[in-house]
Amino acid sequence: MNEIDIRVFDSLADINAVAWDDMTDDNPTVKHAWLQSMIDSGCTTAASGWLPQFLALTREIDGRKQLAGAVPLYVKNHSYGEYVFDWAWADAYHRAGLDYYPKLVCAVPFTPCSGTRILAKTHHDREALIRAMILLAQDAEVSSLHVLFSTGEEQLALLQQGMMARQNVQFHWENKNYANFADFLAVMSHDKRKKIKQERRRIELAGVTFQIKRSREITAADWDFFMACYQHTYAQHRSIPYLNRDFFALVGERMPDNLLLVIASQHGARIAASLSLFNSQTLYGRYWGAKLPLSGLHFETCYYQPQEFCIENNIRFFEGGAQGEHKLARGFTPVTCHSAHLIKDARFAGAVGNFLEREAGGIDQYINELTTHLPFKQAL
Repeated sequence: MNEIDIRVFDSLADINAVAWDDMTDDNPTVKHAWLQSMIDSGCTTAASGWLPQFLALTREIDGRKQLAGAVPLYVKNHSYGEYVFDWAWADAYHRAGLDYYPKLVCAVPFTPCSGTRILAKTHHDREALIRAMILLAQDAEVSSLHVLFSTGEEQLALLQQGMMARQNVQFHWENKNYANFADFLAVMSHDKRKKIKQERRRIELAGVTFQIKRSREITAADWDFFMACYQHTYAQHRSIPYLNRDFFALVGERMPDNLLLVIASQHGARIAASLSLFNSQTLYGRYWGAKLPLSGLHFETCYYQPQEFCIENNIRFFEGGAQGEHKLARGFTPVTCHSAHLIKDARFAGAVGNFLEREAGGIDQYINELTTHLPFKQAL
């Protein structure tokens, strides 16, 4: 018998980590350790507005229940930390005297990186999970369901179940088998190549040096310094960090092969740091912070040093995170990201659907315009 059972869990603690990770395509942003560390550190809780309600599909085979699918699902009472913006939808609900929150969100919190969202061993199990997720949204006291930064294949499956498509734009860099950073610069146009060289030269003349540390090399003192930079940069923008020191300590212990820390020092004193996730194919730029303002420091710490790391380690892709047209001049190119949405109120569903159709046309025009400004000698 292959009977399936789909249940809701408020934690991954009771779900086998190996079985979960086997369904993630080795994407570190979806790994059991990344998601559970957010829970254990108190970053994703009811109090923070990210209440975990994970779906887990088990299949009974030879008398044993085995994990065959799962969904990272959360009940949200705000829209922070999602990077697919629906504030206008929430405002429209509010003006109509209705509650937009709570809502259901299938996503990786605080992580605008594309990847598998409906983890499943088979297409049949994936469809069963999508139906279960939609049914849960329909039965629960929520306004809507949102699946953020899904893969293209998942997007099609979600749309077949009646969800509405939305597109967004990010900037990703591809390592075209470059021998070194100079080899990468050689494909850039003269003006862009000159600008990057000037930026890097200014940092060098300012006495800034860089240390690259992989997970097992990162010490508690390194995490303390990174956290201080991270908090300082958020404070400069009058904001509060989503993640805390306990979270970074936990992922440092639990994900020893997926973390990259770039530490910048000036005349021997540490001044900035960036943290990325990576696997054999992709590096995901995530967080950064600096203790003092210095022209070009962000570009070097968050882009050029990670690009060199990708080249040296034969990593093909570098996802630079949310937004940022300035990345175009650093060799990143525009790509389309996907999300899918279900609005339960029929009146608002129609209005949102019309908005998404208009927005999609604007996104296509935006990408076409960006493509005419690619920084290469010729389009790659």
